[in-house]
This record gives sequence, C-alpha cells and structure tokens, in this order.
Amino acid sequence: MNALITGGAGYIGGTVAHLLMAAGHRVVVYDNLSHSQRLSVPSGSDFIEGEVGDRTKMEAALRSHRIDAVLHFAALIEAGESMQCPELYFSNNSASTLILFQAMLAAGVRRLVFSSTAAVYGQPERTPIEEDAPLRPTNPYGESKLLVEQMLAWLHRIHGFRYASLRYFNVAGAIAGRGESHEPESHLVPLILDVALGRRKSIRIYGTDYPTPDGTCIRDYIHVRDLAEAHLLALTALEQRDRMVYNLGNGQGFSVRQVIEAARRVTGHPIPVEECPPRPGDPAILVASSQKISRELGWRARCPGLDEIIADAWQWHQVRYRTGASISTQ
Repeated sequence: MNALITGGAGYIGGTVAHLLMAAGHRVVVYDNLSHSQRLSVPSGSDFIEGEVGDRTKMEAALRSHRIDAVLHFAALIEAGESMQCPELYFSNNSASTLILFQAMLAAGVRRLVFSSTAAVYGQPERTPIEEDAPLRPTNPYGESKLLVEQMLAWLHRIHGFRYASLRYFNVAGAIAGRGESHEPESHLVPLILDVALGRRKSIRIYGTDYPTPDGTCIRDYIHVRDLAEAHLLALTALEQRDRMVYNLGNGQGFSVRQVIEAARRVTGHPIPVEECPPRPGDPAILVASSQKISRELGWRARCPGLDEIIADAWQWHQVRYRTGASISTQ
C-alpha cells in the first residue's frame, strides 16, 4: 500500500510511519516542519515539505505517488493555546483539513485514518468514556477536531469516503530512536523528565482542587507504540469496514501527582513541584474505554504500565540529552 502521512516528521506520525514501513508499505511523509526538523523524517520514506492547506501541492502529491490512503496527524495540539487563539485552531485543524479532503476526493483517494482526540468529549458524564458519550468540547482544540469528524461523517454519507477516527488520550513513551519533545515543551511526561535531567528546576502542577482523590487532573496514558499499532489495524480494517470511531487509551487513569511519583521511581530524581492555578478548558478526568477497538479489531495495549511507559521515554530522553538529538511532535 502507498500511504501518505501528514505530520509524518512528528512524534506520533513518525512512529506510525516507522511501523508501516517495517510492515512493507511505502510511505510518503508530508510535513511543513513547523514543529519538527528535516532530520526527524523517518529514514526510508519519501518526503514532501508542504502545507496541508496547499490544495495544488497536496493533490499533486496524492496523484504522483499513487496514494491509496492518508493518515492525517498534522495539527495544532495545545488546548491551552487554543483558549487564547481559537482562530488558529479552526484555521489549521479544521479549514486546512477540509482542503486536504477536497484534494483527496479530486485525486480519487477515499481512505483516511484521522488523528482525533479525547478532547471532543469535554467534561465526561461518566468514566471510562465510551465512543457514544456526548461530544461537548470545553476548548477550541477539541471543537476543531470535532468539526473534522462531522465533515467525515458527511463525506462518508455522500461520497462513500472510508475513514477511521481515532480519539487519543495522553500519548507517551518512545521507540528506539524516536521520542517526544516540543519547542517549547508543553506535555507533562517530557516536562517531568526535563526536570530529572536538570534542564528545568521544577514541574508545574496546574490546579490542585479538582474533584479527584489528590486534587489534580486525571488522564489516561497510552504508549506511543500501542497507539501506532492501532493505526495499522485501522488502516487494514478500512478494506472491509467503511466507517470506524474508536477511543485509544489504557482504560485506567493517573493523576498528575501519580505521574510525577512514577517518574521519581523510574529516574531516581526528586523532581520538585510548583503548584499553579488551573488552566481554563481542562477537564478534571479523561479516561478511555477501549473495549470497542479491542472487540472489533483485536487491539490491546501491550505496555499499559505507567512506569514502563515513562521508562521508555526516560531512556530516549537521556540519549537525546547526551547527543543533542530532537524529534518533535505535531
């Protein structure tokens, strides 16, 4: 299969690209390198530098490489930033993705695996969250992804567009040679590990009076390899299924304080804490039920333990710190 991966130079997209090529598929990475580097493009893939919203370039790429399916990761991903600049998120995540869909339809490509998010649920009524839960985003980031899911439903209904929408929870961990780092950094696990490496003085906890056992937000953490393997399963399933919506998570939640404690165990470093006010738009608890994808596609998390996830990330970050290498995510 010939697959085009938008955002394929990033953390998750690059990991999926690596697994796809290992499985014998041809991969074209399409990335603007705004949150990654040319060195981050997976070895063995074809690379096109470009914007998802460039209709002419995208359509040409789909045609010239005879693409069979697209895996769409390219997006802005910071919920906090989306509360300050919502227009950026609707432009980049929603409007540009519509242009991608127009290019796909024109080129005759009608299979897509979409990188969605648990943020489409907002503050859930119950946990673990199932796929039929109400969709009520509490920030423009989640809303921008929900708009794409709504587009997909109509494209499926009218044009026979085949798609899998995968709603992620918190992704962490690393595979050999590829891990997570942003500039500037905003995700909890790499921030904590930066403290352990001495690159930061402390880790900030945003909000300590949420309605949770220790007052901090609870999230579901999934290993990036487990996440990537789910994408391969979904891509293969599109040959038989025409529409899929799945949660991807461990099914168990960990608070911010629990993640910090796990990192202390793994790294052996004290990791000082700074308590800060809560950020607007942050739900208190997001935990997934992944029973649907397990039941229908046979997927399961092979690395469900928080210590194991952090240990893989820690190993990669130590190598990154020594060598100065950096793989960013989109």
